[in-house]
Amino acid sequence: MILSRRSLMKTGGAMLAAPLILGTGAARAQSVVTLKLHHFLPPASNVHQRLLMPWAKTLEEQSNGALKVDIFPAMQLGGKPPQLYDQAANGVVDIVWTLPGNTPGRFPSTEVFELPFIAAKEAIINAQACQEYGQTHVVKEAGGTQLLCFWAHDQGLIHTNKEIKTAADLAGLKLRNPTRLAGEALAALGATPVGMPVPQVPEALAQRSIDGCVIPWEVVPSIKVNELTKFHTEIPGSPTLYTATFFLAMNKGKYDGLPADLKAVLDANSGMAFARKAGEMWDSVGAEVRAAIEASGKGTISAISDDEKAKWLAATSPVHDKWIEDMKAKDIDGKALIEAAKALVQKYSNA
Repeated sequence: MILSRRSLMKTGGAMLAAPLILGTGAARAQSVVTLKLHHFLPPASNVHQRLLMPWAKTLEEQSNGALKVDIFPAMQLGGKPPQLYDQAANGVVDIVWTLPGNTPGRFPSTEVFELPFIAAKEAIINAQACQEYGQTHVVKEAGGTQLLCFWAHDQGLIHTNKEIKTAADLAGLKLRNPTRLAGEALAALGATPVGMPVPQVPEALAQRSIDGCVIPWEVVPSIKVNELTKFHTEIPGSPTLYTATFFLAMNKGKYDGLPADLKAVLDANSGMAFARKAGEMWDSVGAEVRAAIEASGKGTISAISDDEKAKWLAATSPVHDKWIEDMKAKDIDGKALIEAAKALVQKYSNA
């Protein structure tokens, strides 16, 4: 076949254009940003399935596929739960979900919500109160990362193989505590606190190295506490015995290096937006877990009386006093932080 001059020019032009088209496609592929998110709970956990995975999906959808988050649960990328924050700060991973309480004393202003009888019964209140509080008091302590969200869960319960009606029933019981201050509260009530990351709880219960634990309803099935304990003791109303706080923290350099459009997508789904999603998830799942355990007939759910709660409030008040003194040694006005936390809990309780 003989090509005309015009056909040859068209063919040659197309051939010259081809590398440009391929190059554009390659550049587009290279522009996709994939972030690694590391956390400590198993992939079947509610936080993984119903909070972090939907969050990652939202980021991908709103960025038209340009921002992706690969989630690695159960410490799959190595290390131990107390090392998660530094993994993000040092760039080992891009984002972590972790508890500041895993490194006691490192983030002192976060501890105010972990004091006994500060937090509300509902997570949606605690999560929003923490996030607003965090913008003033916590971000400066977490300067090694971009703090995407600071929040807290709902009421923490006491799960044991012995029925708890009064503080006297706690005497001598070895109870896993999630934070330093929850441990001090349990000690004030007569129990023996045992600090450990939550993934270690099932084995500790099975081997009877602990007699019970304090955790919210949400995490109960993922670590089989409903199978390993018989009694689940609630604290009536608000404020509740304890809550634990969380960080969603990102490597600062990785955050700062994001293109402006992707950073805008991330920002729109972080902060208070994420806190609300987290609070809603904890409250919703907590109600589901409680109902399932109640329906199973395999565990006993009860609550201490209001009169007994008043005694627990009095017994744990020295924990507040000691914390205020500890903060004074760090040039932190602990009393003012308690007042700020209580005011925000009240604000979102009334919202």
